[in-house]
Amino acid sequence: MQKELKIFGWLAAVFAGVYFLPVGTPRFDKAVFEALELTKWYAREHVILCLLPAFWIAGAIAAFFSKQSVMKYLGPGAPKVASYGVASVSGTVLAVCSCTVLPLFSGIYRMGAGLGPACAFLYAGPAINALAIILTAKILGWEIGLARAVGAVSFAVVIGVLMAWLFRNDAQEKTRKAAVMPPPEETRPLWQTASFFAVLVGILVIANWGSDKGSGFFAAVHAVKWPITAGLAVVLAVMLRVWNGLPLGRLLVVATLTAGTGIVFPAHPSAAVLVAALGLAWLTAGRTDASGEWFSESWSNAKQIMPLLLGGVFVAGFLLGRPGNEGVIPSEWIANLVGGNSLGANFFASISGAFMYFATLTEVPIIQGLLGSGMGNGPALALLLAGPALSLPSMLVISSIIGARKTLAYVVLVVVMATFTGWMYGMIA
Repeated sequence: MQKELKIFGWLAAVFAGVYFLPVGTPRFDKAVFEALELTKWYAREHVILCLLPAFWIAGAIAAFFSKQSVMKYLGPGAPKVASYGVASVSGTVLAVCSCTVLPLFSGIYRMGAGLGPACAFLYAGPAINALAIILTAKILGWEIGLARAVGAVSFAVVIGVLMAWLFRNDAQEKTRKAAVMPPPEETRPLWQTASFFAVLVGILVIANWGSDKGSGFFAAVHAVKWPITAGLAVVLAVMLRVWNGLPLGRLLVVATLTAGTGIVFPAHPSAAVLVAALGLAWLTAGRTDASGEWFSESWSNAKQIMPLLLGGVFVAGFLLGRPGNEGVIPSEWIANLVGGNSLGANFFASISGAFMYFATLTEVPIIQGLLGSGMGNGPALALLLAGPALSLPSMLVISSIIGARKTLAYVVLVVVMATFTGWMYGMIA
């Protein structure tokens, strides 16, 4: 009877929600429009260029790196200086947002990485983006740019260490299992695996290179990003043929279709990337060797993560809208709550940043606008430290990977540390 009452309660709640849905009111209709617009924008701008390469990289971690190797360098028993050091500066290479880093986090965690180093990597990936920090210093001032850089690196290490300590029993279990693992069977030299992985990461980083302004290094790379990406794709094709034994005929078909798409649609390079990703799936699906495992692991990540991400982006757009556009929550409410430098203002900046979705680099102009509306320097730093590293979509995915309890602890640590760091910065800025 209790089970039936629970089902009835859920049905009644859903019916009441639909029955009283405020369709036709300007605020609600605008929020639905913003949710759909943000989801469409995310699908166009991030899924093909960011997530598809990230899924393949995560699959490569599972297929080509042995569990013993991951445990050796990132596992609970690995040297702490090396594991946390590598994880905490990873964002300087991976210019990714809080969602794109998730497949990579899933890959290293499921392969045996300790919770601490994995969480340090999870935070650092989107938080310690070199270009974002440079842009922060240039637009918002060198003081807040320096504070963001120091804070982000420190946060990655501290959050990782605290997560490992809070869930130390899990780490002991992982260490025990690692101790009874048989020695890995080396199927290829380490330099080959490392080179293969470096090319995949290079494609992800260069294809998403975002600065086309000015005349410096970032602008120079941006001007030739697609020729570089194409060159890396050719190197990848050679590796797939020589090291993985993929059929030459199929490789040539995929290469021809990819190049042809790029020539026919030069203004839409993501089309060529999509063709290449689908072609890679055609090349590897169904094989019984490591290449087939690579596809299976990549597809497994995509099935788990994509629905949660798109659903989370939709909800975030409904609640908070897109940058410069309101959702169901009025933006003036947020602006009024982050003025000054009280603990409350810093906490609200941290918690709202944690639930908002920031694409890479978009947090800087958003905070610039909030500062112009009266936001304090402390809350601005708190938002910079919490916002890029978390979002509602990422929380949903993280929970599916490490569980709700660990996800809650991770979110609380990020929000609390961002709150107090912003508050202390606001007192001296």
